[in-house]
Amino acid sequence: MNLFNLGVGGVLFPLVLVVLVLFAMSIRILREYERAVVFQLGRFWRIKGPGLVMLIPGIQKMVRVDLRIVTLDIPPQDVISRDNVSVKVNAVVFFRVIDPQRAIIQVENYLMATSQLAQTTLRVVLGKHELDEMLAERERLNIDVQRILDAQTDGWGIKVTNVEIKDIDLNEVMVRAIARQAEAERERRAKVIHAEGEKQAAAALLDAARMLAQQPEAMQLRYLQTMTQVAGDRASTIVFPLPMDLLGSLLGKDRAPPN
Repeated sequence: MNLFNLGVGGVLFPLVLVVLVLFAMSIRILREYERAVVFQLGRFWRIKGPGLVMLIPGIQKMVRVDLRIVTLDIPPQDVISRDNVSVKVNAVVFFRVIDPQRAIIQVENYLMATSQLAQTTLRVVLGKHELDEMLAERERLNIDVQRILDAQTDGWGIKVTNVEIKDIDLNEVMVRAIARQAEAERERRAKVIHAEGEKQAAAALLDAARMLAQQPEAMQLRYLQTMTQVAGDRASTIVFPLPMDLLGSLLGKDRAPPN
């Protein structure tokens, strides 16, 4: 009897050990932001998770997919603008998986594929614009790149949420050329503003001359006011010519017959 029990125990222990090992191999625990793409005998079966996932060992296999937003850094790209200026541009892409099944089945490595597609799209989109547009309209370029990437990755079950162009680097020659251009533009604006001021001053003087020509009394008052201002300076002696029209008007008043 003891030999029988010993023999049964010797058989059951390895069997129980095998069952425990198979059970441990069939258990998967997925976090809240993870999903499991389960394949059964090589064919897609279903999406499972989060939480506890049971698999049939040897028959079912799973691939984890992270549903969180991924920050993808695009290395510096050599871009030639529409006005033939060579620049280096780097950017960052934010995307997430919205369909785990397509992200695993439709593309071999969706991270690598999205990165390569983002680099190509960045070069193509920026190459259609001039350098001034790259520097001044970065927000619009971000939207254009994001829209194109989102449309092309939709078949992979990926949603591109945002694209940000970080740096646009120019060589030293181009930096100096832009500085000279900016300086010339500032000088041009200064000259235009100065010329506009001269034009307005000339127009004001012309209006004043016309007004004085129409009103001789105003001209006489202006003449007397100027004499008063100059007479205030006692350091020098100034001789003013007396206008004949002013003298004639004064003499005319003195010779006027009495009423």
